[in-house]
Amino acid sequence: MKLGYVTPSFYPQVGGVETHVYEIARRMKEFEVEILTTDPSGKLSKHEEIEGMNIRRFRSFAPSNAYFFSVELRSFLKKHAKDYDLIHAHNFHALPALCAGLSDPKRFILTPHYHGHGHSSFRDLLFRFYKFYAKKIFEIANSIICVSYFERSLILRDFKVDRSKVHLIPNGVNFDFIKKNKIGNKILYVGRIEKYKGLDFVIKALKDLTEFELEIVGKGNYKNKIIKLAKELKVLDRIKFYQNLSREELVKKYSEASVLVLLSKFEAYGLVVAEALASKTPCVVAKTSALAEWVDDKNVFGINYPPDLNKLAELIKKASEVEVGDVRIPSWDEVAEKTKEVYFEIIKS
Repeated sequence: MKLGYVTPSFYPQVGGVETHVYEIARRMKEFEVEILTTDPSGKLSKHEEIEGMNIRRFRSFAPSNAYFFSVELRSFLKKHAKDYDLIHAHNFHALPALCAGLSDPKRFILTPHYHGHGHSSFRDLLFRFYKFYAKKIFEIANSIICVSYFERSLILRDFKVDRSKVHLIPNGVNFDFIKKNKIGNKILYVGRIEKYKGLDFVIKALKDLTEFELEIVGKGNYKNKIIKLAKELKVLDRIKFYQNLSREELVKKYSEASVLVLLSKFEAYGLVVAEALASKTPCVVAKTSALAEWVDDKNVFGINYPPDLNKLAELIKKASEVEVGDVRIPSWDEVAEKTKEVYFEIIKS
């Protein structure tokens, strides 16, 4: 049986959606798996095999790392959608999922990673028009898999979806984290460097956190503004930037951190929070979107958005002294098994 995973970007690119697809797809050993993705750079191999998965990459246009419009992928899907017994598309916010849904596949599953907004005022305006047109793929989908209660509530609110075909399967983690090895006072941020992620608030709070350093793992179009702000506040010497880390290097960062901070305005899940907790690193998050579901005031501490900077600094200090207790987070093996159950349910129907 042949599965097609459609995703705007994939390994070696790193992000929440990319990790989700990679971890699930590589566990589908009983299926023939093909990843259909895009490459805006045009520099990656158009066809390769990774861990038994066949990867096809198509050129795309992705201004500000968004939308991922690909004529090549659209044409391929129109010709070959029925070659797959099931197509599982990811990320409603990008065009490949729409192309997959409209290609008349035999069976279609959608994991939207939906948070209801664009990531800037302009992109939010464009998103409203896109959502009106693209909403039909929710009707086409045989099943919809949401990664949080928050996402599920948004889907049921914003689209005419039969509740019975909406499944809740949270993201997982790989339990490959090394023993906690806190070094100094380190604040950790992991994720794309974009305005909506709230990293600028952390930079501003750092001015009052004189005993702390900030490590930023990620890249994005907001990085230059973050550097400019850090220079203005005279805290740049206490900030280190990293990108394209190996899994082993990232795990080490989680292990060494005193606290992970994520102040996003929108998140469908918050995978880096799960990974930080699995490494026994406490977290400070904005009480927004799906991030609010993590707040327990024991391991994860929440703050209103936009945050009061004095309160943020105090909360980071408080969280950095916490020892994380047991937190129930599913493994990717569990997530893959639950996803297979959805597949078999559709195939048998």
